[in-house]
Amino acid sequence: MASLAGDWSYAEWNATYNAFSFGIAAMGSATIFFWLQLANVSKSYRTALIIAGIVTCITTYNNFGYFNSWVKAFKVVTNDGGDYTVTLTGTPFSDEYRTQGDWMLTLPLLLIELILVMKLPQEETVSLCWKLGVASVLMVALGYHLPVLWIWWFWWFLVMIPFCYIVRTLVVGLNEATSKQPTPAAASLVSAARYVTVVSWLAYPFVGLATGFVGLAGPTALMYEQIGYSLVDVWAKAFSGVLIWAIASEKSAAEESGRLLPH
Repeated sequence: MASLAGDWSYAEWNATYNAFSFGIAAMGSATIFFWLQLANVSKSYRTALIIAGIVTCITTYNNFGYFNSWVKAFKVVTNDGGDYTVTLTGTPFSDEYRTQGDWMLTLPLLLIELILVMKLPQEETVSLCWKLGVASVLMVALGYHLPVLWIWWFWWFLVMIPFCYIVRTLVVGLNEATSKQPTPAAASLVSAARYVTVVSWLAYPFVGLATGFVGLAGPTALMYEQIGYSLVDVWAKAFSGVLIWAIASEKSAAEESGRLLPH
C-alpha cells in the first residue's frame, strides 16, 4: 500500500476505473456460468469446473477491493457539467493483495483444474497436482522479493527454476496425456488450455516490467499496469475457465455417447 503521486487526468483515472469494472463483470459472470454448468457435465469433471469458478470468484472479490481502494484514493468533481477534475484524497491505493494473496491462491488452482479435467490416472493426477501446485506457490513467493531487493537477479534466478519446471511440464510433459484424450476435439481443447496457461504466465511478469522498459512513469505507468493486469486476469482465469468447461462438456458428451478413441 502506497500513497499516489503526480497529476492525474480524468482520462487516466477513468481508464483504470473501467479496467477494474471490466474485471469485476468478467470474473463475476464467469463464476456464475461455471457453477451453473455443473449439472451439464459428468461427475468426473465437476471438481475441475468448481475450481474454475473458485478462481474467478477469488479474483472478483479482489477486484472489488482494488475498485473500492481506487475510488477512495481520488476525488472527482465537475463544475457546472464541464470537464472533470481529479485530485488525490491522500488515501493510499493498494493492490498488494494481487501478489500476496490472489496469485498465491489462484495460480496453483489454475494448474490443478487443468490436470483434473484431463482425467489422468489417479496416481499421476495426485503427483502432478502436488508438484505443480507447490512449484507455483514457490514461484510467487520468490517473485514477491524481486521489486524490493537490490540483488534482484539472484531472486530472478530462483524464480525461474519453478517457472521453467511448470512451463516444461505444460508444453512437453503433458503431450502424451493430451494425445490420449477421448476425442480429437477434447485433445485439441486440452492443448489450447495448456498454451493459454503458458502465455498468461509469461504475460503477468511482462505487464509488471513493460512500463519500466518503455520509459513510462507516474500516473501513466500505473494506469497501463492496472489495465494490463485486468486484461491478463481475464485471459488467464475467465477464458482459461471457459476452456476447462469446454473440455469437460466435450468429454462428458463423448462418454455418454460412447465416442471414445482407443488407447
